[in-house]
Amino acid sequence: MHYTGTIWRPPYEASSLLLEVTAGCTHHRCKFCTLYQDLPFSFRLSPMADIESDLQEAQLWGTDPLGMLSIRLQGIHRPAPVRRVFLVGANPFVLHFRKLRTIAELIHRYLPSVESIGCFARVTDVTPKSGGELRELRRLGFDGLTIGVETGDDEALAFMDKGYPAQAIVEQAGRLDEAGISYHFFYLAGISSAGRGIEGAERSADIFNQTHPKIIGSSMLTIFPESALYQEIQRGNWREESELEKLCELRALIQNLTIPTRFVTDGASNLIQVRGELPRDQEKLADDLTELIETADEEALRNYRKNLQHL
Repeated sequence: MHYTGTIWRPPYEASSLLLEVTAGCTHHRCKFCTLYQDLPFSFRLSPMADIESDLQEAQLWGTDPLGMLSIRLQGIHRPAPVRRVFLVGANPFVLHFRKLRTIAELIHRYLPSVESIGCFARVTDVTPKSGGELRELRRLGFDGLTIGVETGDDEALAFMDKGYPAQAIVEQAGRLDEAGISYHFFYLAGISSAGRGIEGAERSADIFNQTHPKIIGSSMLTIFPESALYQEIQRGNWREESELEKLCELRALIQNLTIPTRFVTDGASNLIQVRGELPRDQEKLADDLTELIETADEEALRNYRKNLQHL
């Protein structure tokens, strides 16, 4: 399989086949992000020959006689048929409709058991695609896109150079709804800056409540020296939220969400594991956070953040 640099995927894609179709990010300007700095380029489309070769390799894993004999001799369980493919890269959904269609057709040719195709996407990746193209992509299996919206706070979106206003989240999520393509959101606690955490959470809830994400996955902002945001802090242009303020922000977001969704905090950046179905578990999740806020020590929480090597 062809993989370039560090491979990132959401926790809920753990059982998906990871297929690299892009590497890096087309935007590559978010001030907080360092995920793709190990690459010698900003963005690259994988050669179609590499994509097809990887699909052929995945096909052989479950059908090659020598491979199956090796599995039996090693006492390994026979691999289950691939049901879902997750396209690797920061935002493969940016690709033109025709390119995505070709990739989907290749997937179904070599792996006919595949039922759905997911990937990371930016809000702006949806914009240029027509309603008909989005419906066709859904027919081809695209579903469960993971969109790193980060926040619904316009001030934070502008400062971090996300490249779109909060209302665009509502508009493009609505177009995905119309096409029948489900989606998940990534939220980033701490992105609104010190003293604005709760305000940012409330603004985000106002935006999210106009959409229908299946999952809202939240992470906590960790600032690394190689990020543009670190330089903004050094220049005195931005102040980081305390760890306790991030927890208060997270609680405010949960308390203000009114849509049915699954809320999770997976990943090393989070100080607490929060998982539940909203609105059913809303009060319990908020109470768990309140207990931590009232008993936690800021210095201890800060030391945890400082010791994170990378996300």
